[in-house]
Amino acid sequence: MAIKPCLVLLLPLALLLLAGSSLAAAQLEVGYYSKTCPNAEAIVRDEMEKIIFAAPSLAGPLLRLHFHDCFVRGCDASVLLNSTGSNMAERDAKPNKSLRGFGSVDRVKAKLEAACPNTVSCADVLAIMARDAVVLAKGPSWPVPLGRRDGRVSSATEAADNLPPAFGDIPLLTKIFASNGLDLKDLVVLSGAHTLGTAHCPSYAGRLYNFSGAYNSDPTLDSEYADRLRTRCKSADDTAMLSEMDPGSYKTFDTSYYRHVAKRRGLFQSDAALLTDATTVEYVQRIATGKFDDVFFKDFGESMVKMGNVGVLTGAEGEIRKKCYIVN
Repeated sequence: MAIKPCLVLLLPLALLLLAGSSLAAAQLEVGYYSKTCPNAEAIVRDEMEKIIFAAPSLAGPLLRLHFHDCFVRGCDASVLLNSTGSNMAERDAKPNKSLRGFGSVDRVKAKLEAACPNTVSCADVLAIMARDAVVLAKGPSWPVPLGRRDGRVSSATEAADNLPPAFGDIPLLTKIFASNGLDLKDLVVLSGAHTLGTAHCPSYAGRLYNFSGAYNSDPTLDSEYADRLRTRCKSADDTAMLSEMDPGSYKTFDTSYYRHVAKRRGLFQSDAALLTDATTVEYVQRIATGKFDDVFFKDFGESMVKMGNVGVLTGAEGEIRKKCYIVN
């Protein structure tokens, strides 16, 4: 009974924090650059078409950049900043060592700076490029609310501490997503981004070798698939070998990822974890039927908008970087 007064005091504080977060998100708007840089999204799309035509395998990495940005300090383009002599930035954190596409972001930003100097933020560039990467990989489109500002701080330690790990189980992943205002549905829907791209051996080798005292390999991983992965990933130290996250379809945004997961052929432990929760397994099995592609596409766009609102800087906060890899 003695804790009731504390709860009464804490509740308004929690509501105040939530309201502050919602207010920042509300300041983002579709068409934000309609007067200051009306061709902004067209410029991004034009460059993205050239980038993906030349290198279709970049669709996954460019989508991943936006994810990895938003889960650390919010969607503020802090993932793009270079390390300095006195600071190791997010992009050099262990979970981000395999990130690609930085040069493509710089290329798009340069085009925007030439057309509209000091106007379009790098954080917005990442959000638009992520959407266009999905569209150009034959996935859905969605309106992207814009108006984010760029952060000035980037920490490798924060990235290591806050990014959802490939080995995550449902309780851990739920906690990380909830801390960013995202729920279980967002978790299972955004996991569908694993339909695009590849992964280096160390990110999943723990499922193949010395998994536990009782099992050499992860018993939740289909044994035939595990054998196939071992032919590519010879040891946990193999940093050169890549595996498709959605075998046979890794350059196309579709629902085949869920069919692999339903057959216990998800590459990561975090993929396999989706079969351990009633809410997520129901979604996986439903989308895996191939009868609800339109539902997944709609859900994905909605969850991407929700994720794109996480921790955004707006108004006079942060800055508009001239070059995405260095603060002004």
